Amino acid sequence: MVKTTRTFIAIALNEQLHKELEFLQSKLKTADADVRWVKPENIHLTLKFLGNITDEQTEQVKNSLKKIGSNFKFYQFHLSEIGAFPKISYPRVIWVGMDEGVEATNKIYQSIEEELTKKGFEKEKRPFSPHLTLGRVRSPKNRQQLIKSVEKEKDFSSHLKLLVEEIVLFKSTLTPKGSIYEPIFKGSLVKT
Repeated sequence: MVKTTRTFIAIALNEQLHKELEFLQSKLKTADADVRWVKPENIHLTLKFLGNITDEQTEQVKNSLKKIGSNFKFYQFHLSEIGAFPKISYPRVIWVGMDEGVEATNKIYQSIEEELTKKGFEKEKRPFSPHLTLGRVRSPKNRQQLIKSVEKEKDFSSHLKLLVEEIVLFKSTLTPKGSIYEPIFKGSLVKT
């Protein structure tokens, strides 16, 4: 049997942003809803989930990220707004959006899609919407309180901007205590 690794491509956050999002989660947790909250240190901006890939495919992805990174300059993004998919009145995923860096992030995403499709990876069917997942709703328990909490924080705006310098290939190991994310390759962007 061929050994595979569960992977995804993302933009990693710094410790200060993780702390800020942890504080935001703590406010939302007061709703006491049935939400599986993402561990603050695991919050990231997913560009593409690859699933289980072989060592050969991993090398292809690393080469692609090296190439893609060389085509993009460092840029900043700023987190703002909080919402829910599919909609606030029926929250399944609680997320934080961004109001700066959206265009650059979209271009990097498009570049990843094009490059990896050439290598035989499946194209994403859903439209890309840059966001960071804070938690996933598991049941209707205290849903109304959760909706109120999200609406109360909807004007969230980060105190920080993140300088995006690299796109990261992460290994994701599923454990009973949740996922463990480990960077296995970083495609550097071009310093301006």
